[in-house]
Amino acid sequence: MRIVVLTGAGISAESGVPTFRDAGGLWEGHRVEDVATPEAFERDPDTVQRFYDQRRHAVARAEPNPAHDALARLERELGDDLLVVTQNIDGLHEQAGSRRVLHMHGELLQALCARCGARSPVMADLLERPPCPTCGERMLRPDVVWFGELPYHLDEIDEALLACDEFAAIGTSGAVYPAAGFVMTAADWGAHTIELNLASSEIAPLFDEVRHGPASIVVPAWVDEVLAARA
Repeated sequence: MRIVVLTGAGISAESGVPTFRDAGGLWEGHRVEDVATPEAFERDPDTVQRFYDQRRHAVARAEPNPAHDALARLERELGDDLLVVTQNIDGLHEQAGSRRVLHMHGELLQALCARCGARSPVMADLLERPPCPTCGERMLRPDVVWFGELPYHLDEIDEALLACDEFAAIGTSGAVYPAAGFVMTAADWGAHTIELNLASSEIAPLFDEVRHGPASIVVPAWVDEVLAARA
């Protein structure tokens, strides 16, 4: 059985990772337009760098929860038949042991050089303007996908969705495309679809099955069922 799992902010909430975006649309008191767009970075790079440096420090204190651990366990059993596609930039899937992970919105612990395009681990706060390890220019930015930019790995994700037998969405609102359309792509090609969420998302009616509850409870239970069915 080939499974594609899409994860969103809800899977990391129990690890203490704040969603950063509140009901008023603000990210830690900032408008999205001020910290999460290419235009914001061009206009006020210091504010943007400071915002993501703070997020990086916050995530560094977080640890994977049972939902992350369960997906890592599922990968150990399924191997290449499992792919995790995450909207999160926190790196908690890898901390839990997952290796087949596509970060469609980038990674907080990675920097992208605006000069040469090289990616490298963040070794110091980007507000301090450290040099790019590849070209030496001090033009590093967070390697995250901002509003108005194209998500990463879309071709690979599409191929996996077309070939999967089951698609699971965990802790995601389903409100933002292209991720909101993944369930329809998988379903159109015959996959069973399931949503695991604290509450129903905007696109819950599109799923074959919906389960409510904290990710730390519903995800391990689902993984147990998947593995039991293979036994």
